[in-house]
Amino acid sequence: MEALLYEHLKDKKVKCNLCSHRCVIVNGKRGICGVRENRDGTLETLVYGKLIARHIDPIEKKPLFHFLPGSLSYSIATPGCNFRCLFCQNADISQMPLDNKGLIMGGSFTPEEVVASAVAGNCKSIAYTYTEPTIYFEFARDTAILAREKGLKNIFVTNGYMTKEMLSMIHPNLDAANVDLKAFTEEYYKKYCGAKLEKVKETLKEMRSLGIFIEVTTLIIPGLNDDAAELEKLAEFLAGSLGPETPWHISRFHPTYKLKDRPSTPLETLVSAREIGMKCGLKYVYTGNVPGEDGESTYCHNCGKMLIERIGFYIKKNAVENSKCPHCGMHIDGVW
Repeated sequence: MEALLYEHLKDKKVKCNLCSHRCVIVNGKRGICGVRENRDGTLETLVYGKLIARHIDPIEKKPLFHFLPGSLSYSIATPGCNFRCLFCQNADISQMPLDNKGLIMGGSFTPEEVVASAVAGNCKSIAYTYTEPTIYFEFARDTAILAREKGLKNIFVTNGYMTKEMLSMIHPNLDAANVDLKAFTEEYYKKYCGAKLEKVKETLKEMRSLGIFIEVTTLIIPGLNDDAAELEKLAEFLAGSLGPETPWHISRFHPTYKLKDRPSTPLETLVSAREIGMKCGLKYVYTGNVPGEDGESTYCHNCGKMLIERIGFYIKKNAVENSKCPHCGMHIDGVW
């Protein structure tokens, strides 16, 4: 299927304008994502409807804690990604084309089938997740339009590397996003992700201006992005550029893929990062991948009372009433 958002160049080259890499692709080759190919001067998407994963998840697994908490989300993915994260937790599908000589696996599905399955599963939303939804934009967009017509919300779980052109096309039907802000130095993004930090910051600001509900996740890796000063700058960016109401998820790293020489993140590092976030003015800071810790629950930022008690991805109690704390009446940010 012919891709969207590209331009023709000389000698049958094309320039893809879907993500911030803006790949110039010669005839017969693919872009960095591994799933968009120049075929005789026409850019083709190789993953339209090629779903490698379909699951019904609690929305907390995305993670989204302030967007329809306690609801189910129909989650889909195709192979491929425009990042090369050495610590990818879903590398078997996200890096499939890169690690397997261009291999693309997955069943064939239509947007209608995805939406029907979401409705049948009593889901309130569709999450484009597991791999990077930007790279299967055409399918995500067609599905999102149909989902909106059926009263479903649409969610991206993303690395935030899409272009403004892509956001302008998806945003009328994109309700929320959890964006990975993986670190706060250009060196880290270049070495461990194959990308640029500044482009992700631009996307976050653009999403905010478009009215997309945003939560942010940072995977803390010992010795790489756990410096207190760096975390403080990251938290200050979130509070200052996106707003203090932006939920920040600080997630625990476990050795995986091509980064197995690092230990799991110490719990005290996560606790310290959470304190930094709150000191910088963020109202809602969570620790993830550590079930049982109270860093997963939502507290009123005014009176300190627990409002939403979480155990893993599940909610034990939700006391938020009409977007307010029932104890002090303070407004609690989110889509309830």
